[in-house]
Amino acid sequence: MPVDPRYYDIRRVSGEITQVDIDNGKVEQAGTSFYDKATVRVLGDLGWGILSVPGHRSGSENLHKDLISQALSASAITNERVEISPVPSRIHQIPRIGEDPRQVDIEEKVKILLDLEKSAAADNIVSRRVTYIEKAENVFFIDSSGVEYQYELCRCGFSVLAVASRGGVVQMGYERDHTISGLNIRHRHDLARESADRALQLLDARPAKGGMMHAILDPELGGVFAHEAVGHAAEGDLVKEGNSVLKGKIGEMIGSSQITIVDDPSLVEFGFCPVDDEGSATSRTEIIRAGKMQSYLHSKETLAKIGDGIAGHCRGMAGEMPIVRMSNTFIENGDASFEEILQTCKDGILLKGSRGGQVDPGRGMFQFNAEYGYLIEGGECTTMVRDVSLSGEILQTLHAVSMVGNDRALHPGYCGKGGQTVPVTDGAPHLLLENAVVGGSDVC
Repeated sequence: MPVDPRYYDIRRVSGEITQVDIDNGKVEQAGTSFYDKATVRVLGDLGWGILSVPGHRSGSENLHKDLISQALSASAITNERVEISPVPSRIHQIPRIGEDPRQVDIEEKVKILLDLEKSAAADNIVSRRVTYIEKAENVFFIDSSGVEYQYELCRCGFSVLAVASRGGVVQMGYERDHTISGLNIRHRHDLARESADRALQLLDARPAKGGMMHAILDPELGGVFAHEAVGHAAEGDLVKEGNSVLKGKIGEMIGSSQITIVDDPSLVEFGFCPVDDEGSATSRTEIIRAGKMQSYLHSKETLAKIGDGIAGHCRGMAGEMPIVRMSNTFIENGDASFEEILQTCKDGILLKGSRGGQVDPGRGMFQFNAEYGYLIEGGECTTMVRDVSLSGEILQTLHAVSMVGNDRALHPGYCGKGGQTVPVTDGAPHLLLENAVVGGSDVC
């Protein structure tokens, strides 16, 4: 075993989480929990030795040495040689926030949320649920190369779910908003009413009929495609493992020349990372530029292993090993207006919103459920439809994009991978797909 490690870093994350859950006018949960965790990574002769310990144990130089020694001993049992790339380190300025959520007591938050929940009430709305979550974290990082930083960031957000029922038909409407810019629950009754209105409209919507047709994706569903189908396939660890359809595609035209897909952790949105969780500088990374595969998303390790991209895309929850993750992932604007896209489509379907789905980045297949849609007839939106989905091959779909709108919108949320959940943003302008595979429940 070596006397000294080749590299080490220590990341301590302390913070508090406030959560409020309201179900049909009743407060199911309202409280704040606290945490303080540290992750120690040491690179020995071969691979990593990793410790996860209570944060206070990393609080002095002597404790640092003891933890590094323990992690170094653990690294001795690894049997795969790991190299890491030297990368620049800097931290972006933390944006100022408006109303600090931590300065508003939980009783006031509950009162605001109860009033918000009432706005989703209406005839045939049989269930309403409002959830609020707030996380304030203080992050300290130090490594063996002399990189050291500390920052504090507060995120908060809420969601509203309304369920409508009539004549045996049950539908739901869902709206959410998450931010790093301050408390965002005051005067948001419009989103609550919108969730209820959507649920009620879907009661009268027709079941969609599946088939191959032209499809317009709205910015939310287009963003889901960018994140789930392309972003995950571009993550360096999946590429390294051979579990990505994008492996070996650098420099190839893998989609329409109108498509540029970006992941940018430095962008001040919900997925903002002032510096990544192994001390690397964060910056805009173009995964695809004008249809050509440009870059993978990397940690220091995956960059050293496969190259073709930049580090700065490594993230981990408190007390967890950081892994390659997305942050703010989106399709860049084109130059077409929504009206021009409708007119070019002529007949097809407009798919709106997202209700999840599944992706196999290794095989390059995906299936996404839209929240709802509209038939397009003669270049105009007509009948509302429900129970509709989009599926296909990732690369084939990228080539099928024939028009890109100029109306990009971003949507915040959370992404799970490897048992860890991190805040992200995704988005797109409206996209026109030719001969898309649309699924529906109408078999008539």
